[in-house]
Amino acid sequence: MKRISFVILLLFSTVAIAQQSTGTTDAPGRWSADKANAWYKKQPFLVGANYAPASAINQLEMFQAETFDPQMIDKELAMAESIGMNTMRVFLHDLLWQQDAEGFKKRLSQFLDICKKHKIRPMLVLFDSCWDPLPKLGKQHEPVPGIHNSGWVQSPGADALSDVSQYPRLEAYVKGVVSAFKNDDRILMWDMWNEPDNANDNSYGQNHTIKTELPKQRKIEIVTNLLPQVFQWVRSVSPSQPLTSGVWIFTGDHDWGNPEKWTPMERVQFNNSDVITFHQYASADELEKIIPTLQKYGRPVICTEYMARGANSKFQTHLPIAKKHKVGMINWGFVAGKTQTFLPWDSWQKPYVNGREPAVWFHEVFRTDGTPIDPQEVAAIKAATGVKAN
Repeated sequence: MKRISFVILLLFSTVAIAQQSTGTTDAPGRWSADKANAWYKKQPFLVGANYAPASAINQLEMFQAETFDPQMIDKELAMAESIGMNTMRVFLHDLLWQQDAEGFKKRLSQFLDICKKHKIRPMLVLFDSCWDPLPKLGKQHEPVPGIHNSGWVQSPGADALSDVSQYPRLEAYVKGVVSAFKNDDRILMWDMWNEPDNANDNSYGQNHTIKTELPKQRKIEIVTNLLPQVFQWVRSVSPSQPLTSGVWIFTGDHDWGNPEKWTPMERVQFNNSDVITFHQYASADELEKIIPTLQKYGRPVICTEYMARGANSKFQTHLPIAKKHKVGMINWGFVAGKTQTFLPWDSWQKPYVNGREPAVWFHEVFRTDGTPIDPQEVAAIKAATGVKAN
């Protein structure tokens, strides 16, 4: 029965995507470009980080009752405020809603209060295709020594993603959490799905020794068909905040500037997003090329992931370019902690064992003790956000 249901779902969703199969098309309920641009004109130059407190290895540990840490969040967001950051990108999880919907809403509201105290309006992410495909509630495991993001979990996990009988639960989570905060001016916007076509090839996927990920093409097909529904679930409750899902690959001859070359997933993202968002872990020259490519679609543009020192993506080089074009910039990571994203992606193949650190830290702004990894980076952030240097 589940297989039959999945086939039916696939057929209906494929028809919906086919209706948007050429060019740029506004999906049902999408904000007009004029409305999106009017909203964006009211925003400051958006600068922030993808945020989890140093005490949390993943989204579950950040928000579960036993490990929710408002004191640390308050301390760290005060650091963000001190350098002029005014937004954070924060990941939620469907299992938090399943576990304790009312408690989750209460803790999320408490988090938003702390954000407001520090003049930060976060972007909230509903789903995520990255890292461990087998999330579990309860106590989370300790970080695996020497490995980048060794405990981050996908939402929904592989079991829920491949089982259509769980989709009503996912719909209830999406509608429930967005309904609770749909008119809340503490929230900047909603991100439907982080890197929806990421198959985790080098961690849990096809190139790794232990493969717990769904087969790559199957996963991408499922999410490509589910993502338009997620947009519609959210739009059905009429949130006041804009919606997005960010495109994230810019390599080789791939061209975001030519709709005929968009992947099916990118077509869903571009045609449903009120605000265009993207990820860019590459040089400043590449950023200069990407920005006009995306701005030609006439909508606000925000970079929701950047800053990997080893990939030549840096605060000093990228923030001045983005500010010139009024493209918001949200880097990966804030304070080094249990996510261990100061380690590079290839630590999955070459772990940093015995306490060894990379010569150049990959992500993060601050060390665990609150000192900047590089004072010149903090100076660059302050310059971009208008905070006077000490």
